[in-house]
Amino acid sequence: MNIGDKVRMIHSKEEGVVYRFLANDVVEIEIEDGFRLPVLRREITVVSAAEAQAFRQPSISPAAPAQEVRPNVIRADKGIFMAFVPNNDRELSFYLVNNTDWDLPFTLTTPTENHQRGLAGGLLKAKSSLKVKDLLVKDFEEWGTFVFQCLFYTLGFAPERAPLHKRMRFRANTFFKNKRTAPLLNKDAYLHQLDADEKVSAPLDAKEKMLQPSETVPPIPVERPAAVIDLHIEKLSRDFLILTKEQMLDIQLKTFETQLEKAIASGMDEITFIHGVGNGTLRTELHRRLGRHKNVHFYQDAQKEKFGYGATKVKIK
Repeated sequence: MNIGDKVRMIHSKEEGVVYRFLANDVVEIEIEDGFRLPVLRREITVVSAAEAQAFRQPSISPAAPAQEVRPNVIRADKGIFMAFVPNNDRELSFYLVNNTDWDLPFTLTTPTENHQRGLAGGLLKAKSSLKVKDLLVKDFEEWGTFVFQCLFYTLGFAPERAPLHKRMRFRANTFFKNKRTAPLLNKDAYLHQLDADEKVSAPLDAKEKMLQPSETVPPIPVERPAAVIDLHIEKLSRDFLILTKEQMLDIQLKTFETQLEKAIASGMDEITFIHGVGNGTLRTELHRRLGRHKNVHFYQDAQKEKFGYGATKVKIK
């Protein structure tokens, strides 16, 4: 095979002329309209000698040295963000923002009990954004952990870059401090960069810490729970048919703890938990935890005529 030979690609219908030979057994083929395409040598075959002679380009010297292949320039190498744009004081729109020159094949998931729930996935093009979903501020503590994974891709040659794997679980004291204009969206957002280098700041001595002004974080409104909380597992999880007894109990107890703390924080006087009768395991564990809770005045079986022995009323201090 020589420069100027007419060749045909084995796995497609394209034909062209050998323009030059590159490193790693790659051949650059000139096809229609002068477009040049790098192809592995094993993926092409020379057509008949007569056709090759007709398509030979005498202007290209066979002795011309192979030119150095330069990688594509990635000017914006970093700039992958989670952006939470306030719609009002109750709701945020969650976006993924790719402000780099890379195309990103990606997944965004959140782990659950022994599973993961997919939130988004596909190809996030360079200099583009994607709306994932709307989130309620009152559910901030229940957003859970976001797991973002991606590869870095661009057509042609480019510097090699390792995949990105990032786990994000937000805390109120840092989440609401990062409000600034989001790239590409051009909107104010709570912005969190996924591909930023972690910076380790030098420790401050005690005197410097005392002189630093304290920062105030806007309080997150506490949702007032319902007066009666049903802890039956079918009310709490769509996956209850595939859960083990231990997983069910764990979900029920976490719901109990969360709703009790919300009731205390919102100033409620009492709250009732429906746990059913069953084998008594859930009721026993609830009563054990209530008995040692510093903010519980007392607890008792709720209205027997309404709930039987399947509910507990909690009086809050």
